[in-house]
Amino acid sequence: MLVLVAPGQGAQTPGFLTPWLELPGASDRIAAWSDAIGLDLAHYGTKADADEIRDTSVAQPLLVAAGLLSASALGDVAPGAVAGHSVGEITAAAFAGVLDDTAALRLVRTRGLAMAEAAAVTETGMSALLGGDPEVSVAHLEKLGLTPANVNGAGQIVAAGTMEQLAALEADKPEGVRKVVALKVAGAFHTHHMAPAVATLDEAAKALAPADPKLPYVSNKDGQTVASGDEVLSRLVGQVANPVRWDLCMETFKALGATALVEVCPGGTLTGLAKRALPGVATLALKTPEDLDAARTLIAEHSA
Repeated sequence: MLVLVAPGQGAQTPGFLTPWLELPGASDRIAAWSDAIGLDLAHYGTKADADEIRDTSVAQPLLVAAGLLSASALGDVAPGAVAGHSVGEITAAAFAGVLDDTAALRLVRTRGLAMAEAAAVTETGMSALLGGDPEVSVAHLEKLGLTPANVNGAGQIVAAGTMEQLAALEADKPEGVRKVVALKVAGAFHTHHMAPAVATLDEAAKALAPADPKLPYVSNKDGQTVASGDEVLSRLVGQVANPVRWDLCMETFKALGATALVEVCPGGTLTGLAKRALPGVATLALKTPEDLDAARTLIAEHSA
């Protein structure tokens, strides 16, 4: 059984979209999406530097566009489940037919702008904890007023909060944690600091007409499969200010009988987690079009 997944913010790197635009029709699709959302995706995906694409309002639509473009290059794919990490859930919603590509990009453009605005209110950030026991770490984070914003499985937790709280974490690590690594993100995503963005996204969602998923859609709120398009959209709105439980998503992949996992562009993060948490599951990350043939072979071997 094949699982198709989409990464979240932080996976982007300067120029990562460049080779994908050489595929037939790719530049035209990116141009049309750019016009639809008022953002030059080709420029940011090929010429912008790391600081420019770290901007939340740019990074999020860029990631969704790259995910959709790379998935379409695979041809007809019928995964046994789809899922996305953070903003990747919008990409996954398009995979499942809940939203069409343009609607997904318009929604993520609104999301990115609203989260950037919310992040500007207070100086906040995120840090990854390396090592340690998850239960011990979560309790310690809560004591410091931090949120375990991403519980990623494979021993990985990402804390989010104010810069003062993150500095306190650096000085007072949970027992067993080897290192605290500051992430290059522009705010405390998936925490109460993003509450203003939830209200904005909720308003935007009212204009959409989601379809029910055509494929099993695994939500990172709780790792459950969601069969209603309205429920998928509601969860996409709420997850902006709530933790990502990718650990529970991977448990669901295992329960569903996953034998292979393909991560769309810019892949790498989620396949790395799967290699540690899902032994025996074949993984492949779409980094460049050179990975497409290997991905098609893997998909053919593991599709139902």
